[in-house]
Amino acid sequence: MPTGFGRLWSAQTVSSLGDGVSHAALPLLALTLTRDPMALAVVTAAGTLPWLLFGVLGGALVDRWDHRRTMWVTDAARAVLLAIPAAAAVLDVLSIALLATVAFLLGLGGLFFDTAATAYLPDLLGRDPALLQRANSRLRGAQTAMSGFAGPPAGSALLALGRAVPLLADAASFTLSALLVRSLPALPRPVPEQRESLLRQAQAGASYVFRDRLLLGLALRPAVGNIAFLAVETVLALFAHDRLGIDTYGFGLLLTAEATGGLLGAGIASSLGRRLGTGTALTCTAAIEGLAILGLAAATNPYVAGLALAVCGAGMGATMVLAPSLRQAIVPAHLMGRVASTSRMLAMCAAPLGAFLGGWLATAYDIRTPLYAAAGLLLTMTAVTATMTSNRQVEAALRAAAPAGSPEHPTLANPTRHTAPDAS
Repeated sequence: MPTGFGRLWSAQTVSSLGDGVSHAALPLLALTLTRDPMALAVVTAAGTLPWLLFGVLGGALVDRWDHRRTMWVTDAARAVLLAIPAAAAVLDVLSIALLATVAFLLGLGGLFFDTAATAYLPDLLGRDPALLQRANSRLRGAQTAMSGFAGPPAGSALLALGRAVPLLADAASFTLSALLVRSLPALPRPVPEQRESLLRQAQAGASYVFRDRLLLGLALRPAVGNIAFLAVETVLALFAHDRLGIDTYGFGLLLTAEATGGLLGAGIASSLGRRLGTGTALTCTAAIEGLAILGLAAATNPYVAGLALAVCGAGMGATMVLAPSLRQAIVPAHLMGRVASTSRMLAMCAAPLGAFLGGWLATAYDIRTPLYAAAGLLLTMTAVTATMTSNRQVEAALRAAAPAGSPEHPTLANPTRHTAPDAS
C-alpha cells in the first residue's frame, strides 16, 4: 500500500471516532433540552437532509474541486463549527434549533468529505482493484470499530463530564483529521470536462449511473437494502423487548453483535472476492442478509436473534467493501464524485420509506411483519440484481476501464489473474 494510504486511514479512523462520539452525544444533548419526540426527531433527521437535498450537486462540485483540499478544508470547517454549540453549552444558551442546524451542517460537511475521499482513493492507489478492496476493507473495519464500538460509549461518558466536552472532543478529532489529510500527496486532477453548468454536470453524473447496468445494480442494492433495514430498525427495540424479553442493556449487546459481524465481514471481503469473484460474492452477501433477517424474524430467544444480526452484519460489512471498490475501479476519475454521491443519495432517500413501512406494518399487522417484509425485499432484490452484477459484467467493466495501451486490469472476478500480494 502507498505510504499516503496510512495517513488517509489514520485520518478517517480518528474522524470516525469523533463521529461516534457525536452520534451518541447530540441526541443526549437534545434530551437535556426537551422530551418532545418530534423535536428529537428533527435533530436526528437534520444530519441526513444534505444528502437528500444536495447529494448529486455536491458530487458535481467535488468533481470540480481538488479532492485533498476539499477533505482537509471540510474537516477544519467542521472543527470550527463544533466550537459554536460547545460555547453555547458553556453559556447555557444551547437550543434544539442550534443543535439541528449544527447536525445539518455536519452532515453537509460529511457529504463533501466522504465524496472527495471516495474520489481520491482510486487515484492514490492507481485504480488497482485488488488494492482498492484491501484499502476499503481496512477503512470500513476502522469506521465500524470507531463509530460503532468506541465512539458511542465514549460520547456518553464524556457528556457526564460536561455538555461541551463531547463536542470539543469531536472538534479535536476533525482538527487532527484535517492535519493528516493536509499532509497527503497532491495528485494530478482529471482532465476537466467542457465547461457546463453545475446542474447539467450533476445530471450527467446521475444519468451515467442509470444508463450503466452494473452501476445501477450496485446502486439498487443499498437503496432497497435501506428500505428493508430501516423497516427492521424502526421496530427492533420493541421486537427485542416484547418478543425476546431483552432489557435496555441486552439491547445494546444485541446491536454490538451486529457491529461485530460487520467487522468480520469487512475483514473477509477481499478473500470472498478472490474465491468467488466480486459479482458472485455480492450476490451471496445480499442473499445472506435476507436469510439472516428471516432468521431474526423467526427467533424466539436473544441468542438466535444475536446470531442472526451478526450474520446480517457480516453480509453488510462485506458488501460495503466489495461494492465501493468495484465502483472506484471502473468509474472514470472525472465522474467519480457524481457517481458516488448519486448512489449514496438513492440509498439515503430510501431510508425514510423503510422507517414508514416498518411502523405501518407493525401497527396494521404484527411486530414480526416488518421483519418478514424486509427479508422478502432483500431476497427479491438479490434475485433482480444478480445478473446485473454478475462476474461476467464485472470482468467486462474492468476491461473497459483499463487505460488504452496498458495491460488489462487485474480482474476482481478471477483470482488467478490477480497481481497484488495477499493482504495477509
